[in-house]
Amino acid sequence: MAAEEAAVRAQAEAVRRLKQDKADPDEIAKEVVKLLEMKAQLGGDEGKHKFVLKTPKGTRDYSPKQMAIRERVFNAIITCFKRHGAEVIDTPVFELKETLTGKYGEDSKLIYDLKDQGGELLSLRYDLTVPFARYLAMNKITNIKRYHIAKVYRRDNPAMTRGRYREFYQCDFDIAGQFDPMIPDAECLKIVHEILSDLQLGDFLIKVNDRRILDGMFAVCGVPDSKFRTICSSVDKLDKMPWEEVRSEMVGEKGLSPEAADHIGEYVQLHGGLDLIEQLLQDPKLSQNKLAKEGLGDMKLLFEYLTLFGITGKISFDLSLARGLDYYTGVIFEAVLLQPENDHVEEPVSVGSVAGGGRYDGLVGMFDPKGRKVPCVGVSIGIERIFSILEQRVEASEEKIRTTETQVLVASAQKKLLEERLKLISELWNAGIKAEVLYKKNPKLLNQLQYCEDTGIPLVAIVGEQELKDGVVKLRVVATREEVNVRRESLVEEIRMRTSRP
Repeated sequence: MAAEEAAVRAQAEAVRRLKQDKADPDEIAKEVVKLLEMKAQLGGDEGKHKFVLKTPKGTRDYSPKQMAIRERVFNAIITCFKRHGAEVIDTPVFELKETLTGKYGEDSKLIYDLKDQGGELLSLRYDLTVPFARYLAMNKITNIKRYHIAKVYRRDNPAMTRGRYREFYQCDFDIAGQFDPMIPDAECLKIVHEILSDLQLGDFLIKVNDRRILDGMFAVCGVPDSKFRTICSSVDKLDKMPWEEVRSEMVGEKGLSPEAADHIGEYVQLHGGLDLIEQLLQDPKLSQNKLAKEGLGDMKLLFEYLTLFGITGKISFDLSLARGLDYYTGVIFEAVLLQPENDHVEEPVSVGSVAGGGRYDGLVGMFDPKGRKVPCVGVSIGIERIFSILEQRVEASEEKIRTTETQVLVASAQKKLLEERLKLISELWNAGIKAEVLYKKNPKLLNQLQYCEDTGIPLVAIVGEQELKDGVVKLRVVATREEVNVRRESLVEEIRMRTSRP
């Protein structure tokens, strides 16, 4: 084998030299053919390349069972988005690199860059919000309510068990346009409340804050303007780290004065509702700051609308909520699932964010040649984390998940009835019935019935010689084993009636 490999290497070297010497193309072609033949002879089992069978880091495959759970979740979310009057759009999976650059603050390092393709520097999209803003500016759209469900990409350290991937779906709903304050913002929070209630994931809390309140708070606490964004990203870690660690990051790594950090600490540990907003509007420092005062005024209005929607029980005004993305300009929010209280824990514990969003009034203007602003507010549902929770729940309960929607199996009890089965199934397909047939000429009836048991098909339409003579089909209910003769012309209606959901 070693001698044969050496011969292939020698032949490859000969081809390389001929190309270098610009030899006759026909001669080069002959030598290349010879090289390929030698490689093919060498390519027995031992010479075969052994593939590493795995998905790339931070990605996964989804089985039919997992996809069935996933589709259930998508349907619930899309139904909600449509109930609120949203249209649907789609954008390319990659954008020009410059479109994404500078929009995500410290998270920009997580953007996947692609190699130069045809003279354009490209990057995989990091979220669906920046492409949406580019779409609005490019098409001069100033008013739209849209949803977009698609994959995004982040060069993050994945934590697969917690639903954190490098390739994952986002489900976004956004309202763009000039409207009276806080009405669209309140609707976005209502949508989060509807979806999380509908999916029955357990107890949840929607934290709300405002970028203007944060910036005003930083200003009165003595944070220099140049450090606003970097200090903001430290505050954003308070849901994962204790205040002491966040404080030492601000002071030790980011050069903030200890006094300023302590002032921030007094504010960011506050959370509540309308009472807290009223209290902060009277705060001698914050009430003197124009930005903070504006933000608190709007927050008060938002809570009045949320009271009308009847959802304030699940909403918390939380001064520690910062959301690290650079493009937020007003209200920001994040929904977290809570572990139930028990004897050892006084307060419910957050098990992670499942939705987030906020107002970004300046993003479209960054793309518009004339800098025209289109105010926007939106929400993104964290589908992967929700999916992980539901998948674990299904595993624990051993619930049987159907992976097809087949309503009926066309079967026969005797031999030589394949043609009749195919005729009948064609009639059913043409009528829009979801039907299957086993791909055997003469399958045993028991095997056909077992297939229905295994896959959850509720009905079997049985054709036999007697049924054909009588112009009927025997319809069997798999769960109860009840059988009825149905006239052939009434079969479609009977199947529809028996499989329509209550």
